[in-house]
Amino acid sequence: MNEIRIYVEGGGGKDSKAWLRGAFTQFLNKARPDGTRSKATLRVVMCGSRQETYELFRLGTREHEGAAVLLLVDAEAPVTGTEREHLAAQDRWDLSFAKDDSIHLMTQLMESWFVADPAALARFYGQGFAAASIPKRKNVEEIPKADVEKALKDATRNTQPGLYHKTRHAPKILDSLDPATVRARAPRCERLLQHLAQTAD
Repeated sequence: MNEIRIYVEGGGGKDSKAWLRGAFTQFLNKARPDGTRSKATLRVVMCGSRQETYELFRLGTREHEGAAVLLLVDAEAPVTGTEREHLAAQDRWDLSFAKDDSIHLMTQLMESWFVADPAALARFYGQGFAAASIPKRKNVEEIPKADVEKALKDATRNTQPGLYHKTRHAPKILDSLDPATVRARAPRCERLLQHLAQTAD
């Protein structure tokens, strides 16, 4: 396999898509074992809305048969079954065209990865960052979406960059995350990174 294409939810406008694409690429490449980058090119496609992501992933699966084509979206809620089952129940998506190992979730949302690495958050926000507001739960995927969002708001309100802002802050935070730290606290991130390593091996 000489190309891995990952269709990722999020991005909004042209500039924010470019910033997030670069940040996701950096984070995912940092996690890849030495040597695998030369074997398979990683292409991150920021798609915008959830539905746009699904449609582009479906199209990409048809148009890039020689590549490993993956989907990566927020779970938005606790996940009790498989990725396929979760998205079928929540979004009514027909993913019968896709392999199980091509469907991946950021559980429950991208920001769950951020709270998995509070040291990266502290470096970005600097003085005034309230680290005590970040949940300590080992498995960050068990933290409800609303609690993650509130924790980031409470932790950052007195910092120079200001309250957490998805467009302005997320790419820089994502770019600085330590993959080993995140994957140790986010099982579905671990699943994604394991699959990337195996696909490029």
